Amino acid sequence: MSESPLASLPPAARAALDRLWTSLPHARLVGGCVRDLLAGRALNDIDLATVEAPEVVQATLDAAGIKVVPTGLAHGTVTAVIDRAPYEITTLRRDAETDGRHAVVVWTDDWREDAARRDFTINAMSLDRAGVLHDYFDGQRDLAARRVRFVGDPAARIREDALRVLRFFRFDARFGGETPDAAALAAIRAGAALVDGLSAERVAGELLRILAGPRAVRAIGSMDDAGVLRRWLPEAHLRIGLLDRLVAAGGPPDAILRLGALCDAPDLARRLRLSGAQAARLEAMRGAALPIEASDDELRRARADWSLETLLDRLWLRQAALAGAPDAAWDGLRARLEVLPRPVFPLSGKDAVKAGIAPGPGVGVALRRVEAWWRAEGCRPGRESALRRLEEVAAQG
Repeated sequence: MSESPLASLPPAARAALDRLWTSLPHARLVGGCVRDLLAGRALNDIDLATVEAPEVVQATLDAAGIKVVPTGLAHGTVTAVIDRAPYEITTLRRDAETDGRHAVVVWTDDWREDAARRDFTINAMSLDRAGVLHDYFDGQRDLAARRVRFVGDPAARIREDALRVLRFFRFDARFGGETPDAAALAAIRAGAALVDGLSAERVAGELLRILAGPRAVRAIGSMDDAGVLRRWLPEAHLRIGLLDRLVAAGGPPDAILRLGALCDAPDLARRLRLSGAQAARLEAMRGAALPIEASDDELRRARADWSLETLLDRLWLRQAALAGAPDAAWDGLRARLEVLPRPVFPLSGKDAVKAGIAPGPGVGVALRRVEAWWRAEGCRPGRESALRRLEEVAAQG
C-alpha cells in the first residue's frame, strides 16, 4: 500500500492541520497544495475547503482557541493562523452567475460541484484527513502524464474567467509536457479577445509569473501562436527570439529582466501598470551596456553612475543580442562588477565653502570641476586628494 501524501507534510504543518481537523473533521486540503504534495514539490500555501458556512467555521475555530481572520467572508473564506502560518479555509461553493471576471457564489455541500468550478483538473483534487484522495476529473492521471486540462468545457471555463487563459500558459509551462492540450488551445484561440477585458494588474501579475517560471520561452511562444500575446504586447512577437537567447545565455529567471528582453516599448510599464520601481528598472536597462573589454576605470565610472542591477541587466541583454549562449568573457565582466564597491564622490557643498568659495553658484561650478577630475582618475581619489584638488580650484578662482 502506497504511503499517504500527508506523510510528506512538514511536521509543523501536519500539527496545525491536526488541530484544524479536530474542529473541522470534514474539511479537506484542496487545490495547489494537493497537486504539489502529489508531485513531490515544496508547498507554498495550504488551503482547505469545508461544508460548514464561513460564520460557523469562524465560531468553531474561535471556540477552539485558534486565531481566525475573516479575509473573504463574501466568498466564503476565513484564514486560520497557527504559529504565524496562515491556512485559508473556504466553504464549498458554486457560481450562481459570472461576468467573465467576477462570480456571485452560493454555498453548497457537494464536493464534486465545488471541484467542477476550479480551472484545471490538476487543481481540482482534494485530500481528506485520512489521506484519501478525491479526484473527480482525473487530475492525478493528468499530473502524472504532464497534461494540463481545463475542468469540463474549456470554452465555458474561459468565459467564466478570462484570466484562466493566462493561467493555462503558466501552469502548462510548469506542469505540462511538450505539447499543450489541443482542446485548451483551440478554446483559447477562439476566445483570445476575452483577455482584453482583464485589468492591467491581473495581466501583469500572470505575465510576470510566466516569465519567471520554467520554460518561459515556450509559454510565451504558445501565447503568441494562440493570438493572446498580441492583445497586450503586440510588439513582443518580434523579440521572442531575444528572450530565447537571454535564457540560452544563462540569464537569471528574473521576470522584469525577461520582460525587458521581450518588449522595449516606452509605454510598457504604464500599459501594464507596473510599480514605480519596476518602471524605473525597465527604463534604466534600455541604456548602453559596458563593452566587454571595459577597463577597471570604466567599470568604476559606470558603477558611480548606475546601480549594479542596472549594469547587470544591460550586460545580460547585450550578451543575448550578441552571443545568445554562455560565455566566460561576459561572466568575467559581471564578476568584476559584482565585487566592485560603488564609488561615491567624497565632497559636498560644505567642503567648497570651507575651501573659501562663496556660497552660491560658484560652489556647484567648483564641485563639478573637481568631480570631472575625480572621474577622469577612474573615481579612485579619496577624500584627502579631492580636498587638495578643491583647494587648487578655489585658488584659481
